[in-house]
Amino acid sequence: MTLNEKQQALCDANTTDFSGLSALFVNTSLKLDPHDSHTRRLMNVAAEIMAKNGIHVEHLHMLSHVVPPGVYPDMTEHGHDRDDWPELWDKVKAADILVVGTPLWLGEESSVARVLIERLYGMSGELNDKGQSVYYGRVAGCVVTGNEDGVKHAAMTLHYALGHLGYTIPPQADCGWIGEAGPGPSYGDMVDGKPAGFDNEFTQRNTTIMTWNLMHMAKMLKDAGGLPNHGNDRRAWAAGCRFDHENPEHRA
Repeated sequence: MTLNEKQQALCDANTTDFSGLSALFVNTSLKLDPHDSHTRRLMNVAAEIMAKNGIHVEHLHMLSHVVPPGVYPDMTEHGHDRDDWPELWDKVKAADILVVGTPLWLGEESSVARVLIERLYGMSGELNDKGQSVYYGRVAGCVVTGNEDGVKHAAMTLHYALGHLGYTIPPQADCGWIGEAGPGPSYGDMVDGKPAGFDNEFTQRNTTIMTWNLMHMAKMLKDAGGLPNHGNDRRAWAAGCRFDHENPEHRA
């Protein structure tokens, strides 16, 4: 079990029905193994809290797929031999909650995380049935790990991008682990017989709060049928023209 006593107690005491919600955890680690990364270990905490409360959870490891950089829905139409993004997009579009996990390198999110943001941006021409960005009515957060400073900086960058696209970012929707500044153990590395960070109050507290805020906000939006479209219906600004899926000028 990944949860500590406090986290398990919160799950046991919960009376809110979160069933019917789905969450997609996208790991943008630079490691090829989808199960063995420091980022995945911390993401597992949030994922287990959600699963214990009836939310359908799925993990997506970006490097297990061929996803070229770019800002178009299918990069095979722009010179690439293969692009798995169209099938992954179906998973993104189906999720009420998106959690992006990234390691830190030189204080920034990974290059794979930037590719994810580019590909999400490439779909921002899609609208829901209210004429809003297809991302409206969904929530997003991020998990950041490393052994150097930059958790808040990476969260700021990712949250801005996701919010600009149309995701709702709840209060305190980020968490992370860096340990002591400088070279040292990453999250889950064994130190004196114990995995680093598993008993860190700050990391576990923020991970727990992030997870419950994502769950609460996703349920509120789902129950409300998303956001009202008065004033934010993009179709009202497209009289006499259509939104071109291939034209970045028509995106968020």
